[in-house]
Amino acid sequence: MTNKTGRGLRQASAMALMSVAALLSAAASAQNAMTPDMGKLMATAGVVQVEGAGGGGLVPWATITGYGSRDSYGANVHYTYVGTQDYKLASYGVAVGIADRVELSVAKQRFTGSQAPLNNLRIDQDIYGVKVKLAGDIVYDQDTWMPQLAAGVMVKRNNGVGGLGAAITNVRDLGAKSDSGIDYYLAATKLFLDQSLLVNATVRATKANQMGILGFGGDKGDRYQAMLESSVAYLLNRQWVVGAEYRMKPRNLGADNEKDYYDAFVAWFPSKNLSLTLAYVSLGDITVYNPKRQDGVYLSVQAGF
Repeated sequence: MTNKTGRGLRQASAMALMSVAALLSAAASAQNAMTPDMGKLMATAGVVQVEGAGGGGLVPWATITGYGSRDSYGANVHYTYVGTQDYKLASYGVAVGIADRVELSVAKQRFTGSQAPLNNLRIDQDIYGVKVKLAGDIVYDQDTWMPQLAAGVMVKRNNGVGGLGAAITNVRDLGAKSDSGIDYYLAATKLFLDQSLLVNATVRATKANQMGILGFGGDKGDRYQAMLESSVAYLLNRQWVVGAEYRMKPRNLGADNEKDYYDAFVAWFPSKNLSLTLAYVSLGDITVYNPKRQDGVYLSVQAGF
């Protein structure tokens, strides 16, 4: 009886130890799953675009923000400043990448004037973005011409015009058809690792005037138009990237002879947790009330994982 009792106790103890080990293993697996793996190569997550999406400075790419791999997640916060002779644009927000498949972003823009007659101008805009990776992978598809493809949506709402008196309090007073709108885009991004070269092409269906800062649609047009956007980036090494971007713009407003955007940038990635982007940017003239070409500086800081 004693031997049987001893064997039973040993078997029960062994089973208890196995159960504890299984629980510890499950807990460790759960903890690992909750911890971001930072599995992407340096700089391949891109930076945060001025409307909050992952990509370049002006153009959203097919990349998903953050450094989380397909088994993890990533996130970042950003602050972007654009300053020209007469205007300033500040943008800040947060973006989350899930399983290198889905990106969610929220950004707020504030546009201000510093030159008469628009020296008191103030316009705020909120932007909510969703991007979904459709196919391809910029790193693993090196042996094919297949780019990474993603589709995205930006929901934008203009919060009114301040500083211009009672006559103009909403972008509709400038001729815009609406103070809210949705942009739809399809992006294709290809990374050639051997050549240290990234190329991107994005097609955006939009009604937005000056990204939506001056509303959506207008007296010259109120239909969706397909706008081409492109980026080229060269990786000098693992931490430094130089490149240029181009973005077509619609011409919906008689009060704004809108021009295409351009930039030339350099980005520094001291670690996967931080990036700094400095660019020369050309935005063209903004409204007929100040018909002067607006060129200036673009500076963006991004922190995350």
